[in-house]
Amino acid sequence: MNELRLIILIPLLFASIIPFVSEYRRRQIRLFGRYRRWLRRVDLYLKFDKNDSGYQFMSIISNDISLGVDGISILLIVLTSMLTPICILIGWHSVTKRIKEYLIFLLRMESMIIIVFSVIDIWLFYIFFESVLIPMYLIIGIWGAREEKKMAAYQFFMYTLIGSLLMLLAIVWIYVYRGTTNLLILREYRKNVSRGGIDIDMSVYQEEQKWLWLRFFASFATKVPMIPVHLWLPQAHVEAPTAGSVILAGILLKLGTYGMIRLSLTLFPEGSIYFTPLVQAMSVIGIIYASLTTIRQIDLKRIIAYSSVAHMNFVTLGVFACDPIYGESRCIGVEGATMLMISHGLISSALFIRIGVVYDRYHTRLLPYYGGLTTIMPIYSVLFIFFTFANISFPGTASFVGELLILLGVFKENRLIRCVARIGVVLGAVYSIWLRNRILYGETSKYIVIKNNYIDCTRKELAIILPLRMGTLIMGINPNILIERIHASNYYWFI
Repeated sequence: MNELRLIILIPLLFASIIPFVSEYRRRQIRLFGRYRRWLRRVDLYLKFDKNDSGYQFMSIISNDISLGVDGISILLIVLTSMLTPICILIGWHSVTKRIKEYLIFLLRMESMIIIVFSVIDIWLFYIFFESVLIPMYLIIGIWGAREEKKMAAYQFFMYTLIGSLLMLLAIVWIYVYRGTTNLLILREYRKNVSRGGIDIDMSVYQEEQKWLWLRFFASFATKVPMIPVHLWLPQAHVEAPTAGSVILAGILLKLGTYGMIRLSLTLFPEGSIYFTPLVQAMSVIGIIYASLTTIRQIDLKRIIAYSSVAHMNFVTLGVFACDPIYGESRCIGVEGATMLMISHGLISSALFIRIGVVYDRYHTRLLPYYGGLTTIMPIYSVLFIFFTFANISFPGTASFVGELLILLGVFKENRLIRCVARIGVVLGAVYSIWLRNRILYGETSKYIVIKNNYIDCTRKELAIILPLRMGTLIMGINPNILIERIHASNYYWFI
């Protein structure tokens, strides 16, 4: 069987087995051990030919529907495969009720996400793009931390669903007037129109591009999220369990920016160029607004949530620093955006895990109750400092490369936007260092002394965080292992 199909089907297989497992704890551990061996998606990554710019590991499902991965989607699939077992381990002891259902939802969501990143059909892309909402809605609503969890789950579901209805109308229109929803066929049609190979009224075609682009953008901007459709994200993070926050920040937010790269730039290049000033203005406003709002927060999860909004708006800024008509020399912003997507998936996940560690010990996420953790949790403090510096794009970490490429790409397009975006970089350093100082330094909080729980990181917690730390370092020191694959895919899609 095709390797890509196996990657999709194996989580579904184990999700179907879990309800019938007896001797629940022992056998589940064994089950997870077997499942982890199947998670060697790195093999797929290593077999990927970085010199081949097209889709690889193709799997034909029907005449119009097929699966495949390119240099961008393979990276996001590997990221998904890394974070899912981490979420399973996080929930092993923190989830105290209905553990089987929790594992089933996680595994099914993993399969759905991998399909989104590998399907070559915009109709199926939309179906699984929206299907991911259901397990995430249940994870927040059932295993959330506080009473407001149901409202947070409802807001998450409704915001993202309503935003995607416009994309559904656009997909129906494309099928009616183009006769297919296959991404490769639609791409070839667009290229033929651009080269003058199809006799068509260009003024009408350009108007079609604009309104189709707007409908797709409404869906993707909500998922990112961009300002002003961002309000669902901080609340969802606050109420979600730690594993839910990791999946949400590490993977689900990337669906929106992946859709922008894969569909908006590829299918609607004229619309993308026309609306680039709008997107760049929204992005820099989102960066500045989210950064300033982060400084005002006292809930630890809200701080990381608003930080994620700022970083993801940096990603959208990079995506639309690319002019798809002029080819690879103008796509450095997309390469930086993809790098930042991967690095944000690692770093934000690690920060949410770090917050989950202290929440498990002291049962509060309010910043004023913390202080002086370096004296009682030195190992925890070292890891928190590392990911704090990674969050501010310190040289030698993965996010530094991504933000640098984005700023270089934006500089070619609009120097004013670049200057404003750099203010966001400074503000990112301000709120990150401020958070680190408040938690780690100063006198030990009286609240912590009263709790009298001075346990540092356990072996399990260190094992969970190690892959994220190694990935952040490796990508920062040798970014070419990612950029070579991203570069080939940019050439393929935008030339």
